Amino acid sequence: MNEQSRPVLLADEPADVRLDGPELIGPGFRRLERYAVTLSHGDDTPVTLSRDILRIGRTVGIVAVDLARDEIVLIRQFRLAAHLATGLGEILEIPAGYIEAAEAPAVAAARECQEEIGVPPRALREIFRFLPAPGMLEEFATIFLVSVDATAVPPRAGADHEIEHTRPIRVPIDEAIAGLRSGAFYNGYLLLALQWLALNRDRLAVLLGED
Repeated sequence: MNEQSRPVLLADEPADVRLDGPELIGPGFRRLERYAVTLSHGDDTPVTLSRDILRIGRTVGIVAVDLARDEIVLIRQFRLAAHLATGLGEILEIPAGYIEAAEAPAVAAARECQEEIGVPPRALREIFRFLPAPGMLEEFATIFLVSVDATAVPPRAGADHEIEHTRPIRVPIDEAIAGLRSGAFYNGYLLLALQWLALNRDRLAVLLGED
């Protein structure tokens, strides 16, 4: 079997790489770092590149559903980057946030659920993980399916100590999935969450132990 006819392994792989750095470029709310990256590819001559990354760390996202009412709870809040990119700063999101240093992802998901939509989770299940923007960020997100009581969701939520202001929104699950076709929102976490929801619509109760 020649090289071109071999099946492609659809998986991320380790890199043959040497890193020199980091050099601190910006010490703001998140560290901006610069590395010299030397890559080797088989017999090719090594190539050295300059690459910057913004240190975000580990995060969680929450697909919060109330299966008794067939609803998903989303949030709306202002994002400066979205405002600058599209002029639409009041964006739709799934609840999400940072994992604290010694925190387990499931613990962080339960905390963010309470903070961002104002209710605790009744059950939660890890469903997938992803890198939101690996070209620039080392952010690594773990997404959870969460069961909540949507009737207890307040009109306003958010953690006071983070000066966070969120507006929870109850949406029928089918309506949220149909929104994927509208092209009216751009948040990556939300798009991936709704795509996952569409693919797994018929087994939510089993995953949450509510069948």
